[in-house]
Amino acid sequence: MASPGYGKRPAPDQCPRRRDDFAHLPKREAAVAAFIDRLPEGAAMDHKTLAKHIADYGQAAIRSALKALTNAGHLRRIKEQVVRDDGVRWVTRTYWSRTARSAAWWQEFCRSVRGVMLDAPGEAPDDAPSATEPAAVEPAPQRTTAYRTLASLGRTDPRMTLSAADCERLEPLAATWLEYGASVKHLIHALTGGLPDAIHNPAGIAKRRLEDKMPPKPAREPETVLRSVMVCMFCDTTEEDEPLINGMCEACRSEDEDDIPATFRPGPRPADVAAHADAARIAAGLPPRSRA
Repeated sequence: MASPGYGKRPAPDQCPRRRDDFAHLPKREAAVAAFIDRLPEGAAMDHKTLAKHIADYGQAAIRSALKALTNAGHLRRIKEQVVRDDGVRWVTRTYWSRTARSAAWWQEFCRSVRGVMLDAPGEAPDDAPSATEPAAVEPAPQRTTAYRTLASLGRTDPRMTLSAADCERLEPLAATWLEYGASVKHLIHALTGGLPDAIHNPAGIAKRRLEDKMPPKPAREPETVLRSVMVCMFCDTTEEDEPLINGMCEACRSEDEDDIPATFRPGPRPADVAAHADAARIAAGLPPRSRA
C-alpha cells in the first residue's frame, strides 16, 4: 500500500468493467492498464512498484506505459490542500479512470473537488463494489493476490480446493477483504478454520464465509478540499508553473526512453558481461578467460 494520499484514487462516473475496456491501447499499455484497474483504492501505482508485480516489463517499460496511459486520458495527478481535524496540509493524489477522459474533463474534475467533503465515514464511492454482490469482471492478465490466495486454499486444507472458475468468481470478494486491511494469513484462516467434517461444496462455503465474515470498511478521516491544482504525472511541476499538456509538463512529455536513468533499466545479461570482459582482456594483450 502507498502512504496516505499517494495511492490510487478512482475518478467518478466510470463505465462498468468490460472485456474491451483497453482495446484501444497497444498490448503493453493494455496489460498495465488492466493491472492498475484491478488494484484496490490506495494501492501504490508508481512505475517502480508496478514493475515489481508485472513480471513481463521493467521500470523503463512501465514508465513509458504510464506516459501513454496519461496521454490517453486514464491517469492524472492532482495536488489538493485539505483540512482535517489535525490541521491543513497538501496531498498529491493519483486518479485513475478506466474510461478514457479528455483533457477538458480532467480540468473540470480538478476544479470540482474544491470545497467538497471527501470520504466521510460510512460513505462509499459510487463505483465501490458491493460486498454481497460483486461486479462481474474479466480475468486480468496478471493474477492478483486475492486470486492466488483462493487458489492456495487446498494446500492448507485439501477439502477447500477451488477450481479456476471458483477463484475467478470469488476473487472480487477476497480482494475486498484485502482492501479492507485483512492479511493473506487472516483470509486463509477465515476460509479454512473450523470447517465441518463433510464438505461437498467448497466454493459455496468460501462464498458464504467471505460474505458473512467480511471485515468492516476502514473509515477515513473526513476532509475538506480548499484548493486543487493539476500536477505533472512524473514530476512536481504544476499547471501554475507552466501549462500541462495531457497531464504532463514539456520536459516529461519530450523525455525519450534513452533519457531514462540506467537504474530504471534491466541489468546486462551475464553473457554480455563476459563478452565485454573478454574484449577488454584482448585489448590489453591478454587471452580471453576460459570458461567451463
